[in-house]
Amino acid sequence: MIERILRDRQGIWQQIVADDDLNALTGRMLASSAVALACYGAVLGAFHGVLMALTSAVKLPLLFLITLAICLPTLYLFNLVFGARLSVRQSVALVMVAITVTSMLAVAFAPISLFFLITAPDYGFFKLLNVAILTLSALVGLRFLTGGMQVLNAHGLLAPPTAAAAAAGAGATQAAVAAPAVQAAVPAQPTSGEPVAEPVAVGAGANGAAGANGTTTPAAEAQPVSVVPAQPAAGVPAQPVVLAGHPMAAFPPGMVPPGYAGAGRPWATPPVRRGESEQRPASMTLLYVWILLFGFVGTQLAWTLRPFVGSPGEDFALFRSIEGNFYAEILRTLGNLF
Repeated sequence: MIERILRDRQGIWQQIVADDDLNALTGRMLASSAVALACYGAVLGAFHGVLMALTSAVKLPLLFLITLAICLPTLYLFNLVFGARLSVRQSVALVMVAITVTSMLAVAFAPISLFFLITAPDYGFFKLLNVAILTLSALVGLRFLTGGMQVLNAHGLLAPPTAAAAAAGAGATQAAVAAPAVQAAVPAQPTSGEPVAEPVAVGAGANGAAGANGTTTPAAEAQPVSVVPAQPAAGVPAQPVVLAGHPMAAFPPGMVPPGYAGAGRPWATPPVRRGESEQRPASMTLLYVWILLFGFVGTQLAWTLRPFVGSPGEDFALFRSIEGNFYAEILRTLGNLF
């Protein structure tokens, strides 16, 4: 599972976007994470003894799963409030990717933790070492979470559906209106073997237009007529022919009005203002707030479920009395170590 996530992360994101067989995917990630965290928890508890190793092997997977259960409703409701279209299964699968990466990195550090447990069995150092390992692993896992959310944002799952529908409708209307005008401006090319007429221009001078019998037609009565272009030489691209009276007739040859894409092509869409395409949706911004919330809940829950390592001067206990907090304990351990 971890090889697929690391080697084919785009495939994982696409599967989440398509909401394709997410129950099986989430189940495999859950099993992989539980086994990896159990192995790392056993290394943590081995500092105190076999009984603590077994207890920590159960507690560490529960720590991550309970934290997910506490924080997932907040992430899902954040997305709903700000117009995202993520389902519950997609949200769970997205967060499980981050937890799976975190657990696999932690179990990869397990031999290093075990090495220091054997060669330098100091309680304060061992505790800080494993806190640093879990923190680093969690940061990498949450980096995967933000990357997945950016992919979902690129597929429009984090933007309100009304805005996407309005943009699509506007583009379709613009293309439908512009298509007839472009088709009227480009005449059909003559078929092979058909004689090509040279361009004939009939117009009005300052006082009138000359007719075929030498008479003069007043300028107000002169009517523009269609012209047929000569066949272009080999290697010369054909230019669109503009009939007299068309709005493009006001532009000199070789110039086109802004937005015109060429012969036979629809009018281009209006240019996107700088920064509009990269605008971050509110649900993406709140993801970082949710990550901080996830970290605070996880650290406080770890303090509540302690001990994971077990103080060598105390007997085995399944839980300790709730006193102090995680951050005060880390500062106190740093003070005692240095």
